[in-house]
Amino acid sequence: MGERELRIGIVGAGGIVRERHVPGFGALSGVRLDALVNRTPESSRRAAAEFGVPRVHANWRDLVTDPDLDAVLVGTWPYLHAPVTLAALDAGKHVLLQARLAMDAEEGRAIRAAALAHPELVTMVVPAPFTLWADAAIQELLADGAIGELRLVRAFWGGGDGAMRTYPGWRRQRRYSGNNVMELGIVYEMLARWVGHAAWVQASEQTFSARSELGPADVPDLVSVHAGLPGGALLSLDMSPHARFAGSNAVHLFGSDGTLVVDIGGQRLVLRREGDTGPVEEDVTPEPDRRGGWRVEEEFLGAVRGTEQVRLTDVDTAVRYMEFTDAARRSAAEGRRVTV
Repeated sequence: MGERELRIGIVGAGGIVRERHVPGFGALSGVRLDALVNRTPESSRRAAAEFGVPRVHANWRDLVTDPDLDAVLVGTWPYLHAPVTLAALDAGKHVLLQARLAMDAEEGRAIRAAALAHPELVTMVVPAPFTLWADAAIQELLADGAIGELRLVRAFWGGGDGAMRTYPGWRRQRRYSGNNVMELGIVYEMLARWVGHAAWVQASEQTFSARSELGPADVPDLVSVHAGLPGGALLSLDMSPHARFAGSNAVHLFGSDGTLVVDIGGQRLVLRREGDTGPVEEDVTPEPDRRGGWRVEEEFLGAVRGTEQVRLTDVDTAVRYMEFTDAARRSAAEGRRVTV
């Protein structure tokens, strides 16, 4: 679209929009946050005043068809992701879509089909950000055989300093959040960058606390997943906010010749191998030029301008993590192994 100012409308003004996207776009030239709609007229006006957005729409359908807008940032709860994205693409708007992609893989595939039908438009999904600092280093260590052949990936998510983690009410309501359990999809997206996609899933779920501010919760607060990875390695992933005093979220990659520990909270990589005189532990520091970081808004603008391709995250990748979360949900419900 040349170098004309990109005018963006915001649908949904939640925490990540406030914390990441508004300042991210504000730091770029040639971009204007031009219109906004939130859940109620009052919250729309408050958010517009806070973000410095000049116009407020009455509903999201009016916003996505606004002829003065070029792109739509979808920051709603997941139940609206597919309807808003499909309508925006149909209206000729580029779309930056907050993860999780949709309610389930079926909706995700509908988004993918719409994106393919509009190749002139950019459709980008916000990526899992937890390990952007280490992704390149981890990929290179595994490719170089630093731990030999991968045997097991053991991931734990939900640890902390003792505080009981609470999730927003919509994350505990399937009617708003879909098949994803807590942060299962976003963690799987992160892991798949390193070790590829699962071929099968065996999962179990448990609900210890059925309370939420939106009513009784029907999304579990414990999930344990086993999965088969490329090359015969296995994945074991446990996730629960009840795992108090467990320390930082972490991933252990066990290989035939060593172990790579990814301390996510501490942003530390530790390589453990057998040395000439016994076990050796080495901290691995990603090279500065290989250390990634958050550049979602910059990448989206570059893709719209035609100066770069969407890398983190394209719709195909997002559909893959939706298929994984669907398989985990089905496996837990049916008590059997499910092919992804």
